[in-house]
Amino acid sequence: MRCKKMVDVGRRQFLRGSALAAAGAAAGTVTAGSAQATPANAQVDYPSGKLANIADLAINEPVDIEYPDADSPGVLIKLGEAVEGGVGPDGDIVAYSVLCPHRGYYMSYNSEDRTMNCPGHYSRFDVEAGGQQVWGHATSNLPQFTLRVADNGDIFAEGSSDLIFGRPSNVL
Repeated sequence: MRCKKMVDVGRRQFLRGSALAAAGAAAGTVTAGSAQATPANAQVDYPSGKLANIADLAINEPVDIEYPDADSPGVLIKLGEAVEGGVGPDGDIVAYSVLCPHRGYYMSYNSEDRTMNCPGHYSRFDVEAGGQQVWGHATSNLPQFTLRVADNGDIFAEGSSDLIFGRPSNVL
């Protein structure tokens, strides 16, 4: 008899909790829609910094960079065809942090499939698709640097799509 009563109480509590959780989720969806930035328009502003000149780049050969400072290694790549977030005359120049957003391992560029690859836990990121994660333990995409090309061909980084690994805030 005692067990049956405990089951009934558990069922009532479960149903009451489910109703409250559903109501909370619905309210959160309504209020959060306008309050949160989406990844497509998120931007971490760092100071502008010169990375290279278009004349320094060869197709599909990464150039090592440091942005926004010497503690943040990255890579600048001319892909040879227009891609998401690409700049330059052909819309094919992109730059990314090489620190894996999962645990900060230094990643390397694979020119065959155009991915950044982490040796630590094997996360892979597509550099033709804005640094989107395609495999592995990482829970966020690779930070892509916002680029600007001057009239003389100099390439400047102006910010990042996400926080760079190891930085607890947007402040340098």
